Amino acid sequence: MKRIKQYKKLFKVEGPINLKELKTTYRSLVKEWHPDKFQDEDEKAAAEIKSTEIIDGYHFLVSIAPETKAANLEAYKKTITEFQVADWHHKSMLLEVTFTDGNTYEYFGVSKILFGKFVNAKSMNNFGKRNIFNSFIYRKSMKASVTA
Repeated sequence: MKRIKQYKKLFKVEGPINLKELKTTYRSLVKEWHPDKFQDEDEKAAAEIKSTEIIDGYHFLVSIAPETKAANLEAYKKTITEFQVADWHHKSMLLEVTFTDGNTYEYFGVSKILFGKFVNAKSMNNFGKRNIFNSFIYRKSMKASVTA
């Protein structure tokens, strides 16, 4: 959730993410912070860090945008209903679940208590479907596309 707020603040996004507005803001920020615009080495290094943050933030916000989720909803539903949980990791309110089809999804805002219930559930898949997979902000992790 912290990362979502941070990137929304960077792109001045309030409420739901609009991809068209996000793209416009992204382009203007990239132009403003492009490292080639700076002559001083310190400024250039700072601009490289900022431009990397802008690029990461853009890709992150696109991945959780309602339009992106709607476009990929059928594949997501197929994964959470037809495939089993193969692996999971939880760190600081972020739950990363890998399914047996190779897809990995990140769920934001999952507490340690809920994670404990998920891990100890008789059926992780059923518990996940009822309490996590359709209740939290999620995105397909980039790790899945790298390893696939």
